[in-house]
Amino acid sequence: DVQVIFSQQPKYASSAHFGCRIVESRTDGKADGHLLLTLGDRFRRMADAQTLDNHHGKVVRIDKQGGVPKDNPFAGNGRGLPEIWSYGHRNLQGAALSPDGRLWVHEHGPQGGDEINIPSPGRNYGWPVITYGVNYGGGQIGEGISRKDGMEQPIHHWVPSIAPSGMAFLTSDRYGPAWKGNLFIGALAGRHLVRIEWRGDGDSARVVREHRLLTGLGERIRDVRQGPDGLLYVLTDSSNGRLIRLLPPG
Repeated sequence: DVQVIFSQQPKYASSAHFGCRIVESRTDGKADGHLLLTLGDRFRRMADAQTLDNHHGKVVRIDKQGGVPKDNPFAGNGRGLPEIWSYGHRNLQGAALSPDGRLWVHEHGPQGGDEINIPSPGRNYGWPVITYGVNYGGGQIGEGISRKDGMEQPIHHWVPSIAPSGMAFLTSDRYGPAWKGNLFIGALAGRHLVRIEWRGDGDSARVVREHRLLTGLGERIRDVRQGPDGLLYVLTDSSNGRLIRLLPPG
């Protein structure tokens, strides 16, 4: 049987900016029964990302029965829909838990301004008021600025856009200590695989170095995952798409 436990509101017919990634959160290293869903702004509803009476441009948090956890930031206070975890997002196409259990996401900017964020409860991530990108074909978006009080900064952004897609933290030892814990992200427009070195925990996390892999592949990379064998698997996006296994050197 199929049971609907969550439905984005309001329903809106659109062919773009759906999101959607689903991650089960963990507490003290164990799955805690809560689901985090990334929901896009549906393209023509970008202003919705800044209001709390809808699910567009949001990360939402529910339990596996569709209920609202009592510690959600807007649960029971009437300030917004109780499922909302964070807001001010554009089109989130990657989500994963870091080794310390925090949710990391990335989202497409417009022309430039792709971002990596670590959504915290109740925080506003700025779209479309602030962005590091510009409108397609040029032109200002929102207030034409990239910083504003009360709105969070990404921990990393790309200009020009790489169109990130898919996201995985490497937890295995298969590639040696230099890669363990690194973040891997596919690039659709960039046609490569990104390896991110980062330091710090929680809100102090920061990107220290970016590497670009598989640059000679020439294919859009849609997703990256760590397999049960501890190796990385990359899915390409084309009419003859491939699943590629990355082998350790040697």
